[in-house]
Amino acid sequence: MTPQDVPSYPTERTCPFSPPEELATYREHEPIRRMRYPDGHIGWLVTSHSLVRQLLSDPRFSARSEFKRAPVARPGVEPFFGVPALPGWVLDLDPPEHTRIRQQLTGKFTARRMRELRPRLDRIVADLLDGMERHGGPVDLVENFTMPLSSLTICELLGVPYSEREEFQRDSKVLFGLNSTADDASAAMDRLYELLRGVAKSGGQQDGLLRTLAEDGTLDAEEITGIGAMMLSGGHGSTSSAMALGTFALLAHPDQLAKFTADPDLVDNALEELLRYVTIFHFGVPRSPLEDLEFGGQFLKAGESITVALPSANRDPEWFKEAPDQLDIERNTSGHLAFGHGIHQCTGQNLVRMEMRAALPALFQRFPRLSLAIPAAEVRIYTDTSPVFGVYELPVTW
Repeated sequence: MTPQDVPSYPTERTCPFSPPEELATYREHEPIRRMRYPDGHIGWLVTSHSLVRQLLSDPRFSARSEFKRAPVARPGVEPFFGVPALPGWVLDLDPPEHTRIRQQLTGKFTARRMRELRPRLDRIVADLLDGMERHGGPVDLVENFTMPLSSLTICELLGVPYSEREEFQRDSKVLFGLNSTADDASAAMDRLYELLRGVAKSGGQQDGLLRTLAEDGTLDAEEITGIGAMMLSGGHGSTSSAMALGTFALLAHPDQLAKFTADPDLVDNALEELLRYVTIFHFGVPRSPLEDLEFGGQFLKAGESITVALPSANRDPEWFKEAPDQLDIERNTSGHLAFGHGIHQCTGQNLVRMEMRAALPALFQRFPRLSLAIPAAEVRIYTDTSPVFGVYELPVTW
């Protein structure tokens, strides 16, 4: 097989909620196989739940940015991939640096800590729903609910003034846009750092994470700024996408929506199922072996690029036995990989869960007749403009 014959990462979807069909074929017949990257590098694609879980917990595989390649063309990551990680960006670090910084964050995102935010979240949700009700349908749920909720929450958590939201939302879109140039992405990162340095220097809002980290005195100013930039740029858009797609999925599956609204005891499990079902990090995560090794019956060389396909792993029938391509809010969701796995598992996962737990039940309680304002087939999803899967807008009425 010549390099030109090696397939690239598939991106075309026939169903808005389902990963590209090729991933299921690869998972069934060759769960670790060769893949061609945009720069011509021939690396690997891992698609089965068992191999993904195993790889992400194996210390022989590195998350360092020096080794990373994007599975699809992303000129905007050129300044940040193939070079040492920016200070504080734990997603791009290995132990011991990763361990040192992650330890300062873990205690700030426990389930108990997130529950302490719940009263404030409930107030934000109620205010946003009041605004929707005053406006009257139809409204765009992304613009009027999921994006302001996630932006307000991450601002309060970090201590960033909400008045800066337009700036960091704009720069985040540039950083995560697949069509952004390297120069545009560098400029966007510089602006984010300037914003976060100012917040860290001034102490931010009372009790914000950046202020707490500065007072702890363990991390230096650039590391704290990097943590803030990573969470601010990645935290609000991905959480908004998870909430919007979760709402879309429920509206598109009225039988599941009926169960969701009828039984409060199902809510927590339903949210885990929604996270599994939509798996917003649709291009997966990159890794690279630190040494020559055998894995999954294949011989991998040190430094080769590997893409771990989370959407495929979350649809694996070997793990999710009963109809994994269907939405079933009563299924056993244990072991889903929507937040990754291993030491780099998403630090803010409990925050995402808490936001969804506050938002979705309240949305359907306030508007029990909520429905799409356009046919489901006309909802515009984005899979080729961002590494985070989502919808451009979600028009709803009631």
